[in-house]
Amino acid sequence: MKRRQLLSGTATLSGALLLSDQAGAATATPQKKLQPLTGKTHWAVKHVANTDVRLFMWQKQAVLGTGHKAPKGTIVFVHGSSVSSTPVFDLQIAGRPESSMMDWFARLGYDTWCFDCEGYGRSDKSRPVNADIACGADDLEVVSEYIMKINGGKPLLTYGSSSGALRAALFAQRHPERIARLALDAFVWTGEGSPTLAERKKRLPAYLANNRRPIDRDMIRSIFTRDHPGTSDLSIVEAFADAVLALDSSVPTGTYIDMSANLPVCDPEKIKVPTLIMRGQYDGIASFQDLAAFFERLVNPDKQFVVMPGIAHTSTRSKNYALVYHLLERYFSQPQPVYQGV
Repeated sequence: MKRRQLLSGTATLSGALLLSDQAGAATATPQKKLQPLTGKTHWAVKHVANTDVRLFMWQKQAVLGTGHKAPKGTIVFVHGSSVSSTPVFDLQIAGRPESSMMDWFARLGYDTWCFDCEGYGRSDKSRPVNADIACGADDLEVVSEYIMKINGGKPLLTYGSSSGALRAALFAQRHPERIARLALDAFVWTGEGSPTLAERKKRLPAYLANNRRPIDRDMIRSIFTRDHPGTSDLSIVEAFADAVLALDSSVPTGTYIDMSANLPVCDPEKIKVPTLIMRGQYDGIASFQDLAAFFERLVNPDKQFVVMPGIAHTSTRSKNYALVYHLLERYFSQPQPVYQGV
């Protein structure tokens, strides 16, 4: 077991919100003004190769009507290859409460967390590494240890998208005792039949030659249009790009290398936790057949495979985002089975 140091800090991010009166299902119609949710910054330190790697974490909770903190569970959101965590999970746009996934789920009663993997956003970028999938799973190991010291050791509800789903799946394979429920969105297993990865492989020599790749506004825009134009909410793209580029002008190449040349990076027969597979109808990262084969091999009978209509790779930024929020909240709040067989 590696030695780890746990640190905390003060809040630096918050935003005013308009939010609909929710009982559970997501809705896009704001109805009443609520006080903004204020987040809290935390830091964990990953010790590797005689180096301390500082990892940024961001927590948001809502104080419920009783005055108590969120009782429904702790969600950890895991970001993907090209952007850091807060633009994905806590994007603040006036009058658009649905833009912040963390605010939405905090209002539903969850303790919500996101974090920047090494090499991204506010986390340390000093090591000469390409921050591959295994490195991200290492980060989640440190982050989960920190969070579970705060929540009393309760296993985590974990959502990952794209390479974030691969990071989360590999972590669940290593540490099933820390996962209550696992949601894998825009996931890929072998990559067979993926048009997006077929194009990415053409640039593999450039990724192998560098630990980082540049990102710019055009690249970020392309995320929303590459699979199936019309599925994404383009009205938020510029605000999203502003938030991304304020933190990074380049990102690590490791996840692109893994997804182009090293799949599979996890084994479904070794993932023993309840698992939800979420696939957008038009997602170009993974074929339906690839995910169906992965789903079939999952050993825990508490598993679901959902195809989300009218959605491509970026489900939470799609026009059908409310469907994504609904599916995820229902999965995270699902009762435990009374009878589980003999």
